Amino acid sequence: MSVTLNVSLDLDAVRFDQERGTVVVVAQDAASGRVLMVANADREALERTIETGEMHYRSRTRGLWRKGATSGNVQKVLSLSLDCDGDTVLARVESAGPACHTGSTSCFVDSAAPNIWSALAQKISARHAEQPSGSYTQRLLADRNLRLKKIGEETAELIAALADGDTARSTEEAADLVYHIAVALEGVGGSLQAVGEVLVERAG
Repeated sequence: MSVTLNVSLDLDAVRFDQERGTVVVVAQDAASGRVLMVANADREALERTIETGEMHYRSRTRGLWRKGATSGNVQKVLSLSLDCDGDTVLARVESAGPACHTGSTSCFVDSAAPNIWSALAQKISARHAEQPSGSYTQRLLADRNLRLKKIGEETAELIAALADGDTARSTEEAADLVYHIAVALEGVGGSLQAVGEVLVERAG
């Protein structure tokens, strides 16, 4: 689904460094919360970012530059926000590729935020690749009709728990449904991570 983004930032509220005329920009993956990189931007770079919907930065060596102009690893900006002091900009982005020049997703090795959805998707993908015998996940992946049947069953059980107002059982049934949805998505080449990215884009 195509989403029209309305990215804005009060540039007059930004406290640019008096000597360099730049402000620190922290680029964060909008879906996972992982910090991707830190760079600088001046007013022109932020204006270009708002106009184009893609991150622009300013550096002493490269001048004004668009992230991914040569590598293709562009950063689609979903939102820009100032910190409480007005001297740091948080850019929530969707990255088309690695943010770091080394080829890593992030310039910070330990910046990955805990993400249960990513962990679940990775575990299911591993089961799919390994195909261990006796694995319930693998049984589901091997049988499309079983996957669809289980989603229907788990949905009905969740509805019943919600109708009864049973919080604990509703939580358990919701977990069962999410798991079966995750497996079904894996079966068609999708993932919960991709679902999260769609939701983030819609909220943008």
